[in-house]
Amino acid sequence: MSDRLSALADAGVSIWLDDLSRERIETGNLAALVKDSSVVGVTTNPSIFAAALAEGERYDAQVRGLVAEGTDVDRAVFALTTTDVRDAADVLAPVAEATNGTDGWVSIEVPPGLAFKTEETAEAAQELWKAVDRHNVMIKIPGTTEGLPAITQTLGAGISVNVTLIFGLPRYRQVMEAYVAGLELARDNGHDLSTIHSVASFFVSRVDSEIDKRLEAAGATDLQGKAGVANARLAYQAFEEFFDGPRWEALAAAGANRQRPLWASTGVKNPEYRDTMYVADLVVENTVNTMPEKTMQAFADHGEVTGDAVRPHYADAKAVLEAVAAAGVDYDDVIAQLEKEGVDKFVASWDELLETVQGQLDGAKA
Repeated sequence: MSDRLSALADAGVSIWLDDLSRERIETGNLAALVKDSSVVGVTTNPSIFAAALAEGERYDAQVRGLVAEGTDVDRAVFALTTTDVRDAADVLAPVAEATNGTDGWVSIEVPPGLAFKTEETAEAAQELWKAVDRHNVMIKIPGTTEGLPAITQTLGAGISVNVTLIFGLPRYRQVMEAYVAGLELARDNGHDLSTIHSVASFFVSRVDSEIDKRLEAAGATDLQGKAGVANARLAYQAFEEFFDGPRWEALAAAGANRQRPLWASTGVKNPEYRDTMYVADLVVENTVNTMPEKTMQAFADHGEVTGDAVRPHYADAKAVLEAVAAAGVDYDDVIAQLEKEGVDKFVASWDELLETVQGQLDGAKA
């Protein structure tokens, strides 16, 4: 087992793999990562599924079966992806049991084209939950304005949720509000709150990519590479402040779990930056870091855990964002653009996934 990844886990960071494929499951690679690399969860998205299905022959038999049944491309994608998530959930089930549900989760996303449709999102979440039929699956719902009530509704039905595509602090606070409202609804609906879990996926590297571009134009290059971590650190401060006080204590007394921050988009996009910065600089207890395997391997090789990397730096983080604003970068505009781009990228990946599967269906008919 990697000592560095083990140290990261000991510091209170749950390591989730940001990747999934049928090959990983069937070759035992995923089980090996759980056993040897402290991996305790898996996240997926349309890009991950598109890559897996484009490369893997392990889907061929199921594709032929779907063709024989006359399945259309949308239902075929649903069947293929939920099969992988179900099987991965089975691999992670012992982790879920050992951690009493804190970890062992596999996430699957509602179709990204629904990001701005509340009712359709809630319906899709219910359908995914029933289809996968595993207690340790989280349904990913984008934290858009329209997604927030769908998050509350889904949680209220007793379904665990991974809120994705969170970039900014104001939206993150709204996500936490939606979570608590969902727990209150679940309680009123008679659900056991201790069985409901959630993470809030707060994106990191994409924030730097966009702000760095604007800092370059403003001639403030000394601030580049600082905003992503600062933004995330202030998100953790908001997390600590939010899950406190009488409203939360009433839910906690009923068995509720806090919605942990999940650091997403942690692969470094600028080759000039340390390849472990979005892991090492965000080490703090009660968090999840979902990493591409390349980032995980980099941390296993040379990542450093030096204690709490978040709480001591709140003042510095605030100063960084103030300096970025003083340089002329509009934070709210950055966040709005990133949310729109995030949805657009996932829609494009979903279209690519549909195209890939349609090609496989056509090929199986030949």
